[in-house]
Amino acid sequence: MRFVVCGEALIDLMPEESISPEESRWIARSGGGPLNTAAALAKLGEDSHFLGRLSTDAFGRQLRSHLEAAGVNTDLSVTTDEPTSVAVVSLDDEGKASYNFHFDGTSNFNWQAAEFPQLEEGDWLHFGSIGSVIGPGAKHVLDFVSRTDAATSFDINVRPSTLPDRANYFALVSDLMAAVGRGGGIVKASDEDIAWLVDDEENPLGYAQAWAEEYGLAMFIVTLGGDGVAAVRPDGRIAQVPGHKVEVVDTVGAGDTFMAGFLSAYAEDPSDLEAALNRGVAAAAIVVTRQGAKPPTRAEVDAFLG
Repeated sequence: MRFVVCGEALIDLMPEESISPEESRWIARSGGGPLNTAAALAKLGEDSHFLGRLSTDAFGRQLRSHLEAAGVNTDLSVTTDEPTSVAVVSLDDEGKASYNFHFDGTSNFNWQAAEFPQLEEGDWLHFGSIGSVIGPGAKHVLDFVSRTDAATSFDINVRPSTLPDRANYFALVSDLMAAVGRGGGIVKASDEDIAWLVDDEENPLGYAQAWAEEYGLAMFIVTLGGDGVAAVRPDGRIAQVPGHKVEVVDTVGAGDTFMAGFLSAYAEDPSDLEAALNRGVAAAAIVVTRQGAKPPTRAEVDAFLG
């Protein structure tokens, strides 16, 4: 199966060392949720293609090199002279990442209708994160998802600092869930994503079930941090697997890597949902033990699962 991952590729500026009160050292890591998922799928041995807008600037060249080194095909990517988007990453004491974004006039958000390919029924289109909700290109992403013949999955991956208005954010996400639901696709979010969208920290699985039913989804997947993950069907059936106790370095790329692990297994055998969830959780458990989004290989996931 050909996996086509659509969305942003950007530079994560991550703190490395404080040299003095006036100076600090930072690492420019290749990032962006869709880029991470595309790379993780390729590392797992899948036929992974990145559908994104890559700049010709130095950061853009780094992103393209990163994708190609991971084994991702960039044949569907668009080359642009617009500057690369940048995210400044902060880590708390537990290694959990938060982001401040610098997006104005940058490469990821100026999609044109003619830049999207025609996908086939045998393809799998995965998309999401901020590239699907930030204008002016978001409307073209929605149109593309609405008309594709490919199987679809959508990772909401909320970034509140990019669109602080909950109602506006949820309206955009709702349109995308409806587009995915027309083909009986899959939506994924973290429990924290759901809590922010609805301004309610109670019962994320209840919201997931309601949205799966309302939008006609095959399932809604909710990642639960260290507690694992649950997949909720429209009729309320839940498949849930626990997390793994590991030493967390940082959580950068955890959800993106989970989705790659899940999709690689689910596309191969949709009948064994629990096994697919377990592979996703294992892949995410490995990546959080590493600094930055460095996804595991298929052999590493197999070894981790024993």
